[in-house]
Amino acid sequence: MALSEHDIGSCAGRLHQAEKSRVQIRQLSQDFPDITTADAYAIQKAWIDIKLAEGRVIRGHKIGLTSKAMQSALNIDEPDSGVLLDDMFFADGGLVPSDRFIATRIEAELAFVMKHRLSGPGCALFDVLSATDFVVPALEILDTRIERVDPKTKATRKIFDTIADNAANAGIVLGGRPLRPLDTDLRWIGALCMRNGQLEETGLAAGVLNHPATAVAWLANKIAPHGLALEPGQVVLAGSFIRPIEARKGDTIQADYGPYGTVSCYFA
Repeated sequence: MALSEHDIGSCAGRLHQAEKSRVQIRQLSQDFPDITTADAYAIQKAWIDIKLAEGRVIRGHKIGLTSKAMQSALNIDEPDSGVLLDDMFFADGGLVPSDRFIATRIEAELAFVMKHRLSGPGCALFDVLSATDFVVPALEILDTRIERVDPKTKATRKIFDTIADNAANAGIVLGGRPLRPLDTDLRWIGALCMRNGQLEETGLAAGVLNHPATAVAWLANKIAPHGLALEPGQVVLAGSFIRPIEARKGDTIQADYGPYGTVSCYFA
């Protein structure tokens, strides 16, 4: 790791303040050019620890950058992950307070709700399917507490910035019709994603590492060296299979999953 404990704590505090004030901070990769992936996850953990100390509760995890297109755009070869907290969950069809966020975007995903503890190493797709209680359509609300483009250098944020920023997670909406993981071929679940009734994006869940359960297996293996596992009842967002849709105050976002129902939210 390139950063000191002091630097890691300072970065976490800056991210926390940015979220509260809704004022983005400079890219950490600009301030610390030698930052590593391990540093970025350490900052994320330090920030989550601040939130836990304030009374938040971990409800699950999110996986991001699961598509080949996104990975090649960022010059990486594996996904990233973040933590879902209790205050990130919004009701299907409900109101999302747009003044809580800075620059919201929406993605369509499948969420896995765990039935049994799932731990690596050596976790594979079939382990995920047998440990999952049910799969449910979901919208992920993305936000960025870090500037996407540095105003001086015009550099775009790097994977380290995204990871430190809790993998850009800000909220989650679960909806539609829950299904048992073996009742259908999850790869072929698709979504039509609309903003204010206009079709914006479409996609198939196979876009997530060829099978969304593969992403969940990746996460279980990734967190195992830290003594962590996916716990019963936790929600795991497997990764988006559409490009992010910008969401502004007054927008209604709806994802139609066909036979598996719809999930929507309104930015008030």
